[in-house]
Amino acid sequence: MNNKQLSGRTALITGASKGLGKAMALALAQAGAQVALVSRDLDKLKVVAEEVRGLGAVAEVFRADVTDEAQVEQLRRDVVARLGRLHVLINNAGVNVRKPVTELTLDDWRLVLDTNLTGVFLMCRAFVPHIKGQGYGRILNLTSIMSHVALAGRTAYAASKSGLLGFTRALALELAPEKITVNGISPGPFATEMNQPLLENPELNREFLSKIPLAQWGRPEDIGALAVYLCSEEAGFITGTDLLIDGGWTAQ
Repeated sequence: MNNKQLSGRTALITGASKGLGKAMALALAQAGAQVALVSRDLDKLKVVAEEVRGLGAVAEVFRADVTDEAQVEQLRRDVVARLGRLHVLINNAGVNVRKPVTELTLDDWRLVLDTNLTGVFLMCRAFVPHIKGQGYGRILNLTSIMSHVALAGRTAYAASKSGLLGFTRALALELAPEKITVNGISPGPFATEMNQPLLENPELNREFLSKIPLAQWGRPEDIGALAVYLCSEEAGFITGTDLLIDGGWTAQ
């Protein structure tokens, strides 16, 4: 593919201050897109923006909590005012609470569902009108292997990601007449901040690695490369599906 296959495109990435969101922002920028970086952590966003600009791309930062309807609406106004129409929306913001169901509080449950599922709904409702009417559009939702399999202590997370996969499929059918594709990316174990408790625990780390046929943690840049492909013209016939990138975990 052309190294600048996303030139002229504008992409918005939530949860862009670190981890997979940062990796996707850098990859899309390297492919020529201008990027809107969204997170609750403005200081970290500014650091990522400088890295993006170092690649010669345009980057704008926006502080917002995707679970807050009023903040999402303000984000919509700000992004449109500063960058105009949108072509790509990547819903990456997410949280995980690892507890047995009997220890999970209602606040824990709501935090996970509101961030991982309701936040995606709010973002899509706000920004889809600004993607329509261009004959091209891409929405990527960061699902998870927990959309397909499960682990103990992940009831809230698995519920949120399974719901997100259903949302992704339905939205893909809804937006197909507009030539807007909607897909999920389901990462397996990646070496990101969210998984630090596992990475820093030798026993849990060995346990996880033993379940991965490739016997290694995923690299965030691998997600970036997949996101660029799914946003390219070459991926225009891929919609309503979920791309597993998990080192073989779910093949077992």
